[in-house]
Amino acid sequence: MNILILGSGGREHTFAWKIAQSKHCDKLFVAPGNAGTQSIATNFNIGVNDFEAIKELVLAEDIKMVVVGPEDPLVNGIHDFFLKDEDLKDIIVVGPQKEAALLEGSKEFAKEFMSRHNIPTAAYKSFTKETVLEGHKFLQTLNPPYVLKADGLAAGKGVLIISDLEEAREELSNMLVDAKFGEASSKVVIEEFLDGIELSCFVLTDGKNYKILPTAKDYKRIGEGDTGLNTGGMGAISPVPFADEVLMKKIENKIVKPTIDGFQKDNLPYKGFVFIGLIKVGDEPKVIEYNVRMGDPETEAVLPRLKTDLVELFAAFKDQTLNQKTIEIEEQAAVTVVLVSGGYPEAYQKGKEIFGIETVEDSIVFHAGTTTNNGKTVTSGGRVLAITSYGEDYKKALKKSYQNIDKLCFDKMYYRKDLGFDL
Repeated sequence: MNILILGSGGREHTFAWKIAQSKHCDKLFVAPGNAGTQSIATNFNIGVNDFEAIKELVLAEDIKMVVVGPEDPLVNGIHDFFLKDEDLKDIIVVGPQKEAALLEGSKEFAKEFMSRHNIPTAAYKSFTKETVLEGHKFLQTLNPPYVLKADGLAAGKGVLIISDLEEAREELSNMLVDAKFGEASSKVVIEEFLDGIELSCFVLTDGKNYKILPTAKDYKRIGEGDTGLNTGGMGAISPVPFADEVLMKKIENKIVKPTIDGFQKDNLPYKGFVFIGLIKVGDEPKVIEYNVRMGDPETEAVLPRLKTDLVELFAAFKDQTLNQKTIEIEEQAAVTVVLVSGGYPEAYQKGKEIFGIETVEDSIVFHAGTTTNNGKTVTSGGRVLAITSYGEDYKKALKKSYQNIDKLCFDKMYYRKDLGFDL
């Protein structure tokens, strides 16, 4: 069948790399794609929220499956758009419908969902511009540090963790009154700070059945030792060494099962990936957040460990037969290290030529923010490349990625040299 992937980052290049290996994939398209997807698929310069142009492409190229990479089109209802259109309704769309995508689109919606289904998470309250003073009072009832989350989508940057009460009150006002994150922070969720170690659990569901994919741990901060500003992610390790059988059983029984059951009880139409951001507090897992798609850069470490044909798993969405599929996981660890533009996550320059990609051996180079210019591969984003390697354990895999990074170069290239420091 002909397949379309929506998106332009490292996650989408990884999907393209994996799907291109499937015996069920005839022609592969990516919109808009990047310099990496261009070598294994046909790129179309169409925005992920331009549903009409996507429809034209799907019909013109006889596409039977659409894999939605980023959250935006899901929150904006691309799956519903397909279902309501007579010409598109039979096409398999990987990603939840609009109502279910609110799990990522609204922090408050996600918190209420967890509360209804007794899914362990941090205590919270939400506030608007009108109740900002009540928010100030609520902050006083909590112990520092204080966690402030913009309710809507803020490109991974809408969460603030602040140690000082006065600063927390000021930032709450900045978010609600001065619209620090625009419309995304017209409502803010304040929650208790959970002290522990984070990990991510990825689940694929056909709306009724589910399969748990490999775990991963990503590193969000720009600086070594997890310091500095939050980014989209500086690297990821899979599997998570401390996610043993006992913890995974707890995650499945207390979080995964109640989540999938909750979709059915609440009539939330969900066929796609559930990304569950977790924190292990003592010996207990709690949910920090849901995302309604695969994570980036976790995808670059998780999908290379999946031996099973991804297209076969997606095809099971049609008649909800995912329970009949077997998932095979690569024993080896996979680690991805992200190379970013100098200045990221703040202002950075684009258009810098990238050297050395063809010299990389025994690692996979996934493109995140790249494009081609006069036949040269150049930078086009903050996160530029993700270098993934396999190894007996994460340390060996990491060593391999770092060795290959030494062969790569672009102006002001930066990466973290301490991944796994907390393991």
